This record gives sequence, structure tokens and C-alpha cells, in this order.
Amino acid sequence: MSKSLGNTVAPQEISNKMGAEIIRLWCAATDYSGDLGIDDKILARVVDAYRRIRNTLRFLLANVSDFDPAKDAVPADQLLEIDRYALARAAELQAEILAHYEVYEFHPVVAKLQVYCSEDLGAFYLDVLKDRLYTTAPKSLARRSAQTALYQITHAMLRWMAPFLSFTAEEAWKVFGTSESIFMETYSDLAKPDAALLAKWGDIHQVRDLVNKKIEEKRTAGQIGASLQANILIRCDDPVFSELASLGDDLKFVFITSQVALEHVKGSGLSVDVNPSTDQKCERCWHYRDDVGHDAAHPTLCCRCTSNLYGAGETRRVA
Repeated sequence: MSKSLGNTVAPQEISNKMGAEIIRLWCAATDYSGDLGIDDKILARVVDAYRRIRNTLRFLLANVSDFDPAKDAVPADQLLEIDRYALARAAELQAEILAHYEVYEFHPVVAKLQVYCSEDLGAFYLDVLKDRLYTTAPKSLARRSAQTALYQITHAMLRWMAPFLSFTAEEAWKVFGTSESIFMETYSDLAKPDAALLAKWGDIHQVRDLVNKKIEEKRTAGQIGASLQANILIRCDDPVFSELASLGDDLKFVFITSQVALEHVKGSGLSVDVNPSTDQKCERCWHYRDDVGHDAAHPTLCCRCTSNLYGAGETRRVA
């Protein structure tokens, strides 16, 4: 044990102040093959990590609260593509986590779970998913597809957490699970990861990072506000062009912008132009569209929102 433990506060005092869950997470996050360091700064980072995991879990639980898998689950072959990607990524991560658990390596599991919550879910999949969860019809295929993926991810994630965030996993299981305890469960039986799907969406993820960077530059310059105010033009060559084009009109949902145009330029790299939209903002979905006010009965809504609220609902194929 490093001296930093003795120079700050005693373990019992830490436990009383922070809670046993934080101490358990600190233990799991620490590489026990070397010296174990603990002080206020280290514990503050552990608390931040716990909040990130817990807040992700809260989002997952909140968005499957009206989901009954027996009635609402969407078959795997009918899931939207980004939902199938999310499940493939979860399966890929689970294989890594179980390999670490086999040799009693806990700290890589904690690190990978943190990255998964903040980057794979928070900064990408869940960020893209919000529009579909909040604006499509409650029982639509688009929303049920998202919930099917979230339901399976939540099951898997609770099992990954249980060995070192036991109280949190068990508390969540009481409102989510179907058995007496999370500790009566085995790991989720996720389908084998689709390597081609993972590679494709890995490329899309990188393009999205560049788009976000360009949008942030415009935002910093005061030319746009939220990303939905941006119209995007992407110039690129294959294979990236083909991967982006395969998303069709759903590409704008992946980039969380109101409009995306693609230009196939042979032999080019990748360039992104961002311009502010001149269209009107829909007060419900916040997209800037030229069809806002198309229905006199609902002058502040766009066409897809009136369809989702009062009509057959929009069709979502990818995202």
C-alpha cells in the first residue's frame, strides 16, 4: 500500500464518507499487481467514474420503462441497422470483459466500462437515439427497435457491473430484472459480433467526430447554435462515400443535423462544410425544415412530427 493511504484518511472514514460502493469501485479500478494509491484526488476520479456509469444506467432504465419484451421486442432481422451495430459492439465488449474476468483482471473491466458508457453509448449511440426515442410514435417499429437494443444492453451491462458495483446492480435489478437477484443470473447470451457492421460503423463514427469538430468551430465563431441548426456537405470517395450513402436520409439523424448532403469526389480525402440553416425550427423535434407549418392546424410543427403525432408515422430504416 502506498503512503498516500496513510497520509489522507483512514479506510473506515472513507467508507463512512463515500459509501461502500465507491470503495468497491476504487478497489476494482486499481491494478493490484503494483502499489495501491488512494487520496482525495483519486477518490474524486472514482466518484466521477461512478456517476458516469450510474447516469448511463439511469438513462437505459428510463427508456425501457414502458417496454414489455414479451409483446414489444423486435426480431433481430427487423432491428434498425444502428441498433444491430450497438448490440454487436456490446457483444464485442462482453467478450473482452469475460476474458479479463477469467484471469481476475478487474481494472481493465472498469476502464473499458467507463469508456463504453462515455463514448460508445453517451457520446454516440444514445446521443443519436434520443430523437427516435422522443419524437417517433410510442409503439412504432422505430422506437421499439431502439428499446429492444437498450433492453438487451441493460441486461448485459448489469451483469458486467455486478462483481464490483454490487449494490448498484442489485438495486437496478429489483426494478428491471425478473429473478430474485442479479447474482442468480449468468452473463447475457449475445449474438456473435458482426465484424463487417462494426467496421462500417467505426468509419461512420470517425466521420461524425470530424463533423462535430467542424460544427464546434462554427459554434465558437457564433455562426450557429445547436448542431441541428447546421446543414452539412461531405465530400469523400469510396469506401466512406458508399458507407455514408447507405444510410440514406437517416444520415442526418446520425450526425444530429437538420440536413446532410454527400458529394462523391474520386481520389479525394474527406472534407466537411458546415453552413447555418435558413429554414424554420420545428418546436417539437427542433429540426430546421422547409416544411414547418405545412399543416395549418399545427403551424409550428414539421411534416414528420405531424405524421408521428396524428398520422401513420415516419419510416426509419437505419437510425
